[in-house]
Amino acid sequence: MSTTAEPGLRERKKAATRQSLHAAAMRLAIEHGPDRVTVEAIADEAGVSRRTFSNYFGSKEEALLYGDYQRIHLLIEQVRARPPGEAPWAALTAAAEQFYLKLGDLDPHWVAQSRLVRTQPGLVAAQVQTFAALERELSAEIAARSGDDPGGIRVKMTSAAFLASLRVALHIWLDKPPGTNLWELVSEALAEAGRGFR
Repeated sequence: MSTTAEPGLRERKKAATRQSLHAAAMRLAIEHGPDRVTVEAIADEAGVSRRTFSNYFGSKEEALLYGDYQRIHLLIEQVRARPPGEAPWAALTAAAEQFYLKLGDLDPHWVAQSRLVRTQPGLVAAQVQTFAALERELSAEIAARSGDDPGGIRVKMTSAAFLASLRVALHIWLDKPPGTNLWELVSEALAEAGRGFR
């Protein structure tokens, strides 16, 4: 086996372990409630040691919210792939449309996780931290696209308003009857928030 293939395999194994821990955390949280889940139980469910868990996640909340991290990171990648000359808010909206239409409304893990988060203050706090880290990454992409200062008010406001629009639309959607189209709510929220960023 060549040495160039080894890092790829190692990274795939790490990604599989991280995903396995996240899936175990979600299964246990849905079955027993997030407050009754321990790091030890997650590690046991995933078939790894407590130390291995700690190599991947700093807490059970991080493991539970890893799906949020993956989804927003994928969304940022889709923003990055938009045409370079496209205005920031137009790029954000187009990437969101692509993301939500691909994801679909009926992802059971996403819906289950979203409902869990709303019932647990500890998970809400952890989610805020996750989104803050991703907001910085999104701000850097917006700044690269607009030529503005990444720490400037306009860039930070654009990033925060975009992510807040996604959260608001999701929470409204969770309270709606089954069959409500999530992208329509996201689109409406982005249109409202985007009036000041066009």
